[in-house]
Amino acid sequence: MDLRFLTPLSADEQRAQGLDQPKPMALADRVRFSELDILRHVNNKAYLGWFETARVTYFDRFCAKHFEGRPAPRTVLRNANVHYMREMVLDEPYITTARCVSFRNSSYVMEQQIWSDGLRATLEAVMVLRSPDGSAGYPLPDSLKQQFVNLDGAAPAGG
Repeated sequence: MDLRFLTPLSADEQRAQGLDQPKPMALADRVRFSELDILRHVNNKAYLGWFETARVTYFDRFCAKHFEGRPAPRTVLRNANVHYMREMVLDEPYITTARCVSFRNSSYVMEQQIWSDGLRATLEAVMVLRSPDGSAGYPLPDSLKQQFVNLDGAAPAGG
């Protein structure tokens, strides 16, 4: 199966590429020369850019509509934990995924993965919504919380 680059992949396309379980957002791309380090494998910084692209696409496609008619929130990456599992090299195709695993009143946790002939890297990111001027938390709309449950299988965080 040919990969469609930089276009969200269907569940069937994800399965055909060996992903263990389809995710709401999956984007394919290929390693570029500019993403390599002196050892000729992908620089760790490139992975963070790939994760960000999928995360922003996820928000734009699934979350933004829940804020229509209201000022758009600032979306802040509060913290991230990356696990690099196996190096990647020039021209290697890969798929970056994103899904919400839990949420609170004004934040949510994203689980992200990079796949290329197996799982290569993972990221867990805490995303916090802030008011447009950044001065206060911005509550998640109930409709978005419900979507996190229905689309991603996410659960409200305890506490």
